[in-house]
Amino acid sequence: MADSSHAEQPAATGSGPWLERRYYIDVVRPHLTPAQLMARVQADLPHFSPDLLADFKKESGAEHAPLHVGDEFGIKILGPWNGRVRVTQAGPASFEFSTLEGHPEAGRIRFEAHALDGRADALRFEIHSRARSRDGLVAFAYDTIGGGLLMQEATWTEFCRRVAAVCGGQTLADVVVETVRRALDGTTGQTKA
Repeated sequence: MADSSHAEQPAATGSGPWLERRYYIDVVRPHLTPAQLMARVQADLPHFSPDLLADFKKESGAEHAPLHVGDEFGIKILGPWNGRVRVTQAGPASFEFSTLEGHPEAGRIRFEAHALDGRADALRFEIHSRARSRDGLVAFAYDTIGGGLLMQEATWTEFCRRVAAVCGGQTLADVVVETVRRALDGTTGQTKA
């Protein structure tokens, strides 16, 4: 059971611009179906994350078991801030985390595998986050200086690569990263790498 003393930290409580980020990798002729792939990811999430950048440790819920709503992870994050997340959705081909009080970000992040454009011979693994910095200091470090965003991008890019390697088959290209920034004045900017 999740410790109720760790409150969720929704994006509305954060500071700075809203960032919506997508990281995805496409695989043709995968050896696993989307559901089989996600079962592997859910059973051993720490295996897919580069532990020098973001070391996940399951703090509530059964180790090496499929994720369940309410499971929590502590994350040792390179730099001055660590964080916690809670599973808010878990299904056969996707799961979602909500950040908890003290995490550098305020928001949600979703992990999903699905057939690519309806093709039976290809799949896409995708990570999609919608978040803001938890406060002004984090916003400055993450956004203005940019170090946090680069570290986050390196973490999720490597995560996608590791998932693709476990999936088997052939990647169509390296990980694609898309960022949509929604400033407080309503302006929107988009980048793709």
